[in-house]
Formats: sequence, C-alpha cells, structure tokens
Amino acid sequence: MSGTGEALEVWIDQDLCTGDGICAQYAPEVFELDIDGLAYVKGPDDELRQQPGETAPVPLTILQDVVDSAKECPGDCIHVRRVSDRVEVYGPDAEDA
Repeated sequence: MSGTGEALEVWIDQDLCTGDGICAQYAPEVFELDIDGLAYVKGPDDELRQQPGETAPVPLTILQDVVDSAKECPGDCIHVRRVSDRVEVYGPDAEDA
C-alpha cells in the first residue's frame, strides 16, 4: 500500500476497458468516457490522455474514489502506481491485489 502523501498516477488499459463508466461515476475528476465508449484518464487541464499508457496524477483528495474505481472496474483495466518507482499499488497488477 502507498505511503501517505506519496505521489500517485493512474492509467487505463483501453484494450480491457468494458465502457461501463463506473470509474467516471466514482471519480469524474480523473476519468471520462470518450465518444468511442471507452474510459480515459484526464489531467488537471481536463484534457483526455488518449495515448496508450498515458497517465494522470491522482489528487490525494480523491485517492479513495480512484482506488474504489480500480477495485470495482469489471474490466480490471485501471492501474494506480507510485510516480517515484512506477510500482503498481492498486489495480490488477498490484502486489497485494
């Protein structure tokens, strides 16, 4: 589990995204469905990050919402990792998942 206040980033594997939109319901500040029906992360500028593997920072104030999104995602496609060493802390590839 991540240390308190440690910088985290999130990305979505669109190849696994089912387009359910659960992530956007939990954390609309970070996730959004695009016209193609898939979810993408968006940065602080509200621009969608549409290139494969592109990340967005996870604001500490909504960390639990992002974690819940990763846990509830039917496609298991949301990955949250530490910025410092790129180790996944929440999501399908997290060590304690």
